[in-house]
Amino acid sequence: MKIRIAITGMGAVTPLGNTLTSTWNALLAGRTGISQITRFDAAAFPCRIAGEVKGFDPLAYMPPKDAGRTDPFIQYAFAAALMAVEDAGLKDKGWNAERTGVLVGSGRGGITTAERNMKALLTKGPKAVSPFYTPMSLVNMASGYVSMKLGARGPCLDVSTACATGTHALGEAMKIIQRGDADVMIAGGAEACVTPLLLAGFCQARALSLRNSEPARASRPFDRDRDGFVLAEGAGVLVLEDLERARKRGAHVYAELAGYGLSSDAFHYTRPDPDGNGPARAMVLALGDAGLRPDEIDHINAHGTSTKTNDLIETKAVKNVFGEQAYRIAVSSSKSMLGHMLGAAGAVEAAITALAIQQGVIPPTINQEHPDPECDLDHVPNKARKQAVRSALSNSLGFGGINASLVMKKAD
Repeated sequence: MKIRIAITGMGAVTPLGNTLTSTWNALLAGRTGISQITRFDAAAFPCRIAGEVKGFDPLAYMPPKDAGRTDPFIQYAFAAALMAVEDAGLKDKGWNAERTGVLVGSGRGGITTAERNMKALLTKGPKAVSPFYTPMSLVNMASGYVSMKLGARGPCLDVSTACATGTHALGEAMKIIQRGDADVMIAGGAEACVTPLLLAGFCQARALSLRNSEPARASRPFDRDRDGFVLAEGAGVLVLEDLERARKRGAHVYAELAGYGLSSDAFHYTRPDPDGNGPARAMVLALGDAGLRPDEIDHINAHGTSTKTNDLIETKAVKNVFGEQAYRIAVSSSKSMLGHMLGAAGAVEAAITALAIQQGVIPPTINQEHPDPECDLDHVPNKARKQAVRSALSNSLGFGGINASLVMKKAD
């Protein structure tokens, strides 16, 4: 019999707040976390807006020595992990270090550290490079640091699949528990990607919104006037555990993580397959893994990046899977307010989806001023909606044609 997976703790650091609660409240209010870039001088860049994490103090979570030896993506990951573990009450009730694992992925890892040390190398020579450069920049070090500091001695690994990272991390963590390698997994994604090099690269790829004078209106998934996504950063971490074990220890269960599907377009570096077959296969596989029919899904947290191509292809994929039922599903995009958090996006969006199920409220897709007639699903325009959600999908689509979907359902 397949082990059922409970979500018992969640934590987040996002452009909307440095806790999941503040992020959730802002989402329900339809507020944006996107503003002018303050991290560096972006005057020379075509895009000068982003979803920056604001007011984050690493010293609230780690000693000064560690703060100086960790990249911001590690700091965000650890903060979110601490919040999730505390929320789950893990160490208070039944902590077994050797049966607790960590899987916190990242798309870019320590890019802030890499850029800083490359500048030091080019301007001052090799001796100016930090001796901690390598561990600070490793993509797997978010998992490593969380594991070391929490004393989690079970499976510890990393997933790095571009914008699908957070979703893959949760899905793979789920499978680790189901195959019996751990009882509990601390899993999610983290990214600190608002840097000059990454911004320049996305600008050159013409992927970003250029609404510099209107940052609050820049991310507009499924809207006719969308012109690109908005780069953002942060972390989301969830505690997953055997549902039976969670009940025995009296844990609060947000939702059941019931299904996971993944696929590849095998089509292009950055463009999705125009037929939408890749994302559709991931959704079908996730539904099959969960043992649910398409008509049992009430909500989809869409990848919804606000690019011309992605939104159109994802809409097509949803229609391919759900047929006429697609028009009766609330399909909203958290990225309209958060921006695109790359490797952290799927994890934060999974947490948001779990809250939507638990609380019976679906966050809106803001900036729905002129809905694209080709993206004609119910996108919960501009205002949150009170609605019972039995089961929901959360989708992520990454560069390289990488697709992942999670199915969550109400805990019975």
